[in-house]
Amino acid sequence: MDRTILHCDCNSFYASVETLLDPTLADGPSAVCGDPESRHGIILAKNEKAKAFGVQTAETIWQAKRKCPDLRLVAPHRSEYVKYSRRCNELYLQYTDLVDPFGIDESFLDVTGSMHLFGTGEQIADELRRRMREEVGLTISVGVSFNRAFAKLGSDYKKPDGTTVFSRENYKERVWPLPVNTLLYVGKRAADRLSHLGVHTIGDLAACDPAFVHHIFGKMGDTLLRYARGEDDEPVRPFYEEREVKSVGNSMTFAHNLLGEAECRMGLTALCDNVGRRLRSRGMVCQTVQLGIRDPEFRNRSRQVTLERPTNSTRALIETSMALLRAHWPMDKPVRLLSVTAANLLPEEQSCEQLSLFDSADAIERRDKQHKLDQTVDELRRRFGNQSVIFAHSVKKKQENTENTPKKPD
Repeated sequence: MDRTILHCDCNSFYASVETLLDPTLADGPSAVCGDPESRHGIILAKNEKAKAFGVQTAETIWQAKRKCPDLRLVAPHRSEYVKYSRRCNELYLQYTDLVDPFGIDESFLDVTGSMHLFGTGEQIADELRRRMREEVGLTISVGVSFNRAFAKLGSDYKKPDGTTVFSRENYKERVWPLPVNTLLYVGKRAADRLSHLGVHTIGDLAACDPAFVHHIFGKMGDTLLRYARGEDDEPVRPFYEEREVKSVGNSMTFAHNLLGEAECRMGLTALCDNVGRRLRSRGMVCQTVQLGIRDPEFRNRSRQVTLERPTNSTRALIETSMALLRAHWPMDKPVRLLSVTAANLLPEEQSCEQLSLFDSADAIERRDKQHKLDQTVDELRRRFGNQSVIFAHSVKKKQENTENTPKKPD
């Protein structure tokens, strides 16, 4: 028996929540952005009226304003987004406990065991859409299918506030003609590569030889081929099931572009401080450190390194990230965004460290001291707040900014 999977996607979620907070935003085009006062801020979300002008997520404010001079800009209210996301999932949980959030504004539902109570998948989707409008004030688009990948396609197919069914009987006629980049996890680079190979639609991908796709994309190619052929069998996990933490990361878009090693170290210090603290609070260590870089033209670069020994040391994360940055980024080139991710995690008690014969006693002692220092800092922050202890790099930068600010006359 086929499963019945729903994918519920809130339409223009951030912008819709902001409209609930300020109904006058519905009168014209509006967008949520990180910094409404900066021309170089980024559009995070936009309403349907802004979409009609061609305003796009992730473009700069000045680009959006050029398309739509009357665009109203609002700062994000993240706590409200979390609250409304929780309300959405509370509604879904009235129909099934198999609710698997896929981001703050979308969730997969497996309603196979609920249909004898609530009707077909399509009927449940329509009822959820109605109740979401009336009880929460948001609209959702819902895809209904026999697997997750096609359900996700369905929610994107008819927006806003629509239900789309991709069934075992109709998917070859309805799904296979769609562009290959609409398939889950087919990003721009993968789509461009497939296009060069003559693969333009999902049906083209489904018809490919498995060995050929594996040769091009490795294990991810195997997954994409299963998705295209309707063979996705990934389960929808119970909402209350404890999630395995696979990575811990943090990113930051800076108020001004970072230039030079000193400024970049300042940014990486703040990120690694956060990542290291979260690793230690979970009792985890990482085997891989990933560094992401974005320049002012929004070009991205990502690099990673596997560590000789697993770590959750803030100092080790900082030095590893800086080494990656020096090796792969010209220090005279500005940086807009940095991200640091600790991946390939292990429980700390399972990471039995193999000491090298060439490790000196001093090196071992330094690592022990760093571990105790991290623990002490974590305890101080738990007792007195996160700002009770900060890194010297941050203090130095603040002092420099203060010293360079002209003083007001007496």
